[in-house]
Amino acid sequence: MDPVFLSRLQFAAATMFHFLFVPLTLGLSILVAYMETRFARSGDETYLRMTKFWGKLFLINFALGVVTGITLEFQFGTNWSRYSAYVGDIFGSLLAIEASVAFFLESTLIGVWIFGWKKLSPKAHAAVMWLVAGAGNISALWILIANGWMQHPVGYVLRNGRAELNDFAAVVFNKFAIMEFLHTVPAAFILSSFFVMGISAYHLLKKQEIDFFTRSFNIALVLGLFSSIWVAVQGDQHAVHVTEVQPAKLAAMESHWETTSAAPMLLLAIPDEENERNLFEFGRIPGLLSLLGYHDINAEVRGLNDFPKEDRPPVLLTFLSFRIMVILGTLFPLLTIIGWFLRKRLVENRWYLTIMMLAIPLPYIAIEAGWVLAEVGRQPWIVYGLLRTTNAVSPVAGAQVLSSLAAFILVYGLLGLVGFFLIGRFALQGPPAQPAPASR
Repeated sequence: MDPVFLSRLQFAAATMFHFLFVPLTLGLSILVAYMETRFARSGDETYLRMTKFWGKLFLINFALGVVTGITLEFQFGTNWSRYSAYVGDIFGSLLAIEASVAFFLESTLIGVWIFGWKKLSPKAHAAVMWLVAGAGNISALWILIANGWMQHPVGYVLRNGRAELNDFAAVVFNKFAIMEFLHTVPAAFILSSFFVMGISAYHLLKKQEIDFFTRSFNIALVLGLFSSIWVAVQGDQHAVHVTEVQPAKLAAMESHWETTSAAPMLLLAIPDEENERNLFEFGRIPGLLSLLGYHDINAEVRGLNDFPKEDRPPVLLTFLSFRIMVILGTLFPLLTIIGWFLRKRLVENRWYLTIMMLAIPLPYIAIEAGWVLAEVGRQPWIVYGLLRTTNAVSPVAGAQVLSSLAAFILVYGLLGLVGFFLIGRFALQGPPAQPAPASR
């Protein structure tokens, strides 16, 4: 039992499970804040009911995100102690800021929001939810700065056998981290928008609370439309930067083996890593890979064979995860643009509502595929070009890691069943039949 493989598997399982809840927290907080602001400004009780209904789903999701996030960070001490010892001066400071500033602020403000309904004015209470949304997204910023540093390490010196921080500003303003934030957070907004639109579509198909869910759908539609277009455009810029700092990842994303000018992109391929070729290729588009990576159709793109075997990421998983992300990322703007034209007659277009209801899982799949691409495509480095994953794992036996992995799967599985049951139950029930009292 290889402790490196098992530790990677455990961290991947914990991270991907945790990330089922984080994106919905980021986007749903903004939608709830907007709904409550509409109530505070207009006094329209429908917006208050919307705030409380979607707010309840937000709180359930937030609680699950907190529980899974705390246990996730413990692994830096249990499974990845050598990593923590080597780069803790940099990585640890970023996590400390995220926890002590953003996360504690967010948690405190959520408490104020929960218990402040009768103690704060409508405008003040709405302002608290905006602060919750801001704190949550600031928390995401610090986490992505930490991950961005792992993808492209800057602002450090090698001293005393470890990496030590010498330029905090360089770490904070790392271009890779900024690109990740500008890509990941809007992707979270897409997920949240499709979550609200999908649940609204379910109730509209049943012709339940038509005004309530039409308003909910259209509010989420606006956020989803702009976010999906933004992610598509910004993803192109992110690909150019990945080409610059992680050329092996780009080659693996396209299963591109030989260094070529005007390099083609393949719609589909079956990589044969052992023989350094593709067993099957379909949909070769000349020059498109060069255009993607360099914005120059004639640019030379390095192939995987130009990198030592020990420095190449797993090709098949990187190749497939990129395609899943791109295909779904292309679908989201299409669905939201269609929705924009149908927004005033949603109930009449049952085919569209059915598609949006069934589309709820798609942003989850896309965003998880994006993280697989980011993390697997970085291998064999845990800190790109600086520290290999094999050198970062704790000196523990494989059996110990296997037992903790089994415990994680059991506990997280139970948490997932309870969490998704509660979310599904409240979502399908819909809001209470009677409007909330105006006095609150």
